[in-house]
Amino acid sequence: MTPAALIAWKKRISDEVRKWLPVVMFGIASSMATGQEMNKTPMLFQGSRFSGEFQTDMQYCFPEAGETSPAYTKKFLSNTYLDLRYTSRLLDVGMRAEAYENPLPGFEQEYKGVGIPYFYLALNLKTIQLTAGDFYEQFGNGLILRSYYERSLGVDNALRGGRIKMQPARWLELKALGGKQRYYWSRGKTWIAGADVAFHIDGLARRMKNTGHRLQIGGSWVSKWEKRQDILVNPAEKLRLPGAVAAFASRMHYTYKGFEWEGEYAYKINDPSAENQYIYSPGRAVVLTSSYSCPGFSLTLGAKHTDNLLFRSDRTVTGRMLQINYLPAFSRQQSYALTNMYPYATQPQGEVAFQADLFYRIKKQADIHLNYAHISSLKSPHLFAMGSNLYYRDFNFDISYRFNRNAKWQLAYMNLLYNQLQIEGHAENGDKVKANVFVLEATHRLSKRMSLRGELQYLTTAQDKGDWVAALAELSVTPGWIFTVTELYNLGLTHKNYMLASVAYSTGAHRLQLSAGQQRAGITCTGGICRYVPATNGISLSYAMNFIL
Repeated sequence: MTPAALIAWKKRISDEVRKWLPVVMFGIASSMATGQEMNKTPMLFQGSRFSGEFQTDMQYCFPEAGETSPAYTKKFLSNTYLDLRYTSRLLDVGMRAEAYENPLPGFEQEYKGVGIPYFYLALNLKTIQLTAGDFYEQFGNGLILRSYYERSLGVDNALRGGRIKMQPARWLELKALGGKQRYYWSRGKTWIAGADVAFHIDGLARRMKNTGHRLQIGGSWVSKWEKRQDILVNPAEKLRLPGAVAAFASRMHYTYKGFEWEGEYAYKINDPSAENQYIYSPGRAVVLTSSYSCPGFSLTLGAKHTDNLLFRSDRTVTGRMLQINYLPAFSRQQSYALTNMYPYATQPQGEVAFQADLFYRIKKQADIHLNYAHISSLKSPHLFAMGSNLYYRDFNFDISYRFNRNAKWQLAYMNLLYNQLQIEGHAENGDKVKANVFVLEATHRLSKRMSLRGELQYLTTAQDKGDWVAALAELSVTPGWIFTVTELYNLGLTHKNYMLASVAYSTGAHRLQLSAGQQRAGITCTGGICRYVPATNGISLSYAMNFIL
């Protein structure tokens, strides 16, 4: 961070502290005046704990030879975060300061700047929690409300306003909230309000609880109040857009021994927006999952139907900002470079998805993991009826074998069909990518202090950019050192080579990592929420630190 940016950051933090210090001091004074004896710790400070986290990611990019330099090359880029939190028996106070000295590649330029976009004060009583400021919340699976923070994707739709949580009985939980969403360094224009109730039926029926049955049912309501407006389609026709839009959801969760069943239904009234081409159709979703698990075995089955349920506080905005709800992806979260080359992004206009996941342990030496996902367009109006347009399909097979305490091997195979035109909006050599991926991973403990892990990966396809090969070597040296070299090479159209080397050191609450090399352009996803990351060539330095006082 440059000196000028650091001075600006300190000034902004000081202004925010002066702004909120009277509120905090009033809370402290009120708590100390609750009849506590002079020789006792005031209730406000009972169980006091101060904690924090600091993280900075820095990068300097060099232009590729013979290519036009992107806007971020020859620049120092950095994302810096500082989280502080104070908790006690009654009080919970926190804030996060952020500084973007030219945001890292893949982050919108609107993030550039310094400030405190997140701060809150919460009062914890016996059965009630009151929160003022910024907060995150989720109702059920998030189908109509999920306010969350995903730093790696640049997603932060925190609500600024107020929230109350109540548990008047062991079998009853109530939530109510209202506020406006974060929009980069400002707030959205639309107010959002919601309420949620959850009944723990097993808490009422003691016989059910004593026999191991657990049953919870719940319901939610969320509404936005957007400014009414009319859109002129042609000189003789205009659209009258609604001001208030409400959504409702109901859910059930049941467990018994190793069995678990969960279901949720959501409905949203008509909400014309830029992403659904201003149609007046209502939205709905159904998510069903069931599973069984016991030592050495687990089976999970899931089905999802979503139709026009994307919910934003501003109907004209697209992308990742100002999204009220969350539509989970029904595909496996991959961990290897080539199996994660074509990640699935949830399609907001609607989809039908099915997934099955099986894990089985053979004695104590071998593990088998199978996963299958099938996602397609809708065939309205039938529930779970698949349309003719296949969006995504994959089959994964993993087997790991432990030869002894020092050696473990894993073999993975993935068969993939990826509708690149539908998901990314472009395609090469065909709309759908059909690929097979093979992975071999081996971990060997060399001594008490050293272990070596290696990967060999191969992706074969006739679409997109053709075949790829990847390799990784990672040496871990205790205490705290990790040395890594990765290689990614295209055998098809580009014949480009991407090599990246890094060294990381961890000690106590500190972690430092230095990386140098090339990173290919691609899409990175978490839970079906994705962002595009451009190709880079440069040096990166990351530092993270946690502390508790």
